[in-house]
Amino acid sequence: MASVHAFGKIEEASPGQLSFLANPKYEEYFYSTNASVIIVNESFQPRQKKETTLIRVPNAYLAFATLLSKYQELVQQQLTGIEQPSFVATTAALGSEIYLGAFSYVGKCAQIGDQTKIYPNCYIGDEVVIGKRCVLHPGVKIYHQCVLGNDVIVHAGTVLGSDGFGFAPQPDGSFTKVPQIGNVVVEDQVEIGANTTIDRATIGSTIIRRGAKLDNLIQVAHNVEIGSNTVVAAQAGISGSTKVGKGVMIGGQAGIIGHISLGDGAKVNAQSGVIKSLDPGKAVYGTPAYDYTQFLRSQVISRKLPELEKRIQELEKIISDLKSNG
Repeated sequence: MASVHAFGKIEEASPGQLSFLANPKYEEYFYSTNASVIIVNESFQPRQKKETTLIRVPNAYLAFATLLSKYQELVQQQLTGIEQPSFVATTAALGSEIYLGAFSYVGKCAQIGDQTKIYPNCYIGDEVVIGKRCVLHPGVKIYHQCVLGNDVIVHAGTVLGSDGFGFAPQPDGSFTKVPQIGNVVVEDQVEIGANTTIDRATIGSTIIRRGAKLDNLIQVAHNVEIGSNTVVAAQAGISGSTKVGKGVMIGGQAGIIGHISLGDGAKVNAQSGVIKSLDPGKAVYGTPAYDYTQFLRSQVISRKLPELEKRIQELEKIISDLKSNG
């Protein structure tokens, strides 16, 4: 019977480690790895004999991710209590089995749910509500009156609820600040990457719906709504009052202007600039973004431009010769 005590990548795992094989591109490492146990898809058939223990599952990647999650839960469960120095307002309500790291601040009337873990140097403003089993990594800042659901993960350095970028132009060319009196609402099972900023609404709420996943270094402006199970890659920016539907995929460094909507299942490829609303399921690319299929056709034509230029020059010469002889 094989036993394991750690996880390892299949290309470098050592004896006593558990690994997985899901992507066929990595199959070559299956025959050279020293992993004691390997999780594989049910359909996987080795091309040669391998002396290791295989665990066959319907989806190897999902099974491995589930194991990692369980392992992480066990590690985090060991963290409980309030470290010092830290500040907790007397009117704050703290759930059971929470962890509050050193140098953290919890404001007046804030509520923190059971088994939530808040790592050092976090700021929880007045009247903030945080659900159960959330994880706030070091340096997270949550401004007053923002709301987080259950099982939310927020990575280091992220700011939730900073003022939206609202300024009214004046006749003399100056700008008057428009007070931002709304909040940010993050629903259950959302994960937000490091150094992301989500602005509070001018009025009402900026909303991140259930199951959405946001990468690092993303800017979400005031009154934006991001639909459930939508994924947004790093360095994307979404301008104010834009509504993003369910299951939308937004690539890295994409920019989306304000006051438009992206239909359910839309796909915005990396570095695209979206300047108008997208229908459900629409895939776009480019700046300004346009139909992805048309973009691919344009790329094919673009690569042929030198050849087309040469052919045009040849045709022009033939026409010129015909005129001269005509």
